[in-house]
Amino acid sequence: MEEYKLASKYFSKRNKELKSNSKWLYSLINRSLISALILLITLCLTKSNTKIKTFIEENIYNKNINFAKINNIYEKTFGKVYPIKEEPVKQVFNESLTYESKESYKEGVKLKVSNNYLIPALDSGIVVYIGDKDNYGHTIIIQQVNGIDLWYVGINNSNLKLYDYIEKGKLLGESTSNEIYLYYQKDGKFIDYKEYLG
Repeated sequence: MEEYKLASKYFSKRNKELKSNSKWLYSLINRSLISALILLITLCLTKSNTKIKTFIEENIYNKNINFAKINNIYEKTFGKVYPIKEEPVKQVFNESLTYESKESYKEGVKLKVSNNYLIPALDSGIVVYIGDKDNYGHTIIIQQVNGIDLWYVGINNSNLKLYDYIEKGKLLGESTSNEIYLYYQKDGKFIDYKEYLG
């Protein structure tokens, strides 16, 4: 009798797992088909309608596409992009930016911070550049969900990779000295930091 109960529990649990996996697979197939359908419709419209073709050329080829915003909308509509189930992650680092002083510098702002300061992301977005920029030094550029590209300069980073999605308050890296530099850019032009940095 005891063996029957154990076998019954095992098969019941296994049946629930199979149902859960089939729902996930069904959802993935639906999302893929919807994405493919949207792409095909866009391509057909682009081919047949010059106004739509012009609109796409102006807004996709000539302007900076906000992939972070697209990713955010996609996840709200369809769920996570990744085809694996993720365990909930406990937040270890979730901070806001603190600094001793700020002053205008070149096209951005210079912030005085403590040595080895752990720098948080000011807004959620996708990492679109990591490397050295002329006249700036080591730079990390995050395309934020608000449409602004934020350049972080003076950060020693070892964990971020290109095209990582980072959430607001998460760790970007450590300051290389007691100064970091921020540059705000929209549509390829630097904009005033005062609107975005308190």
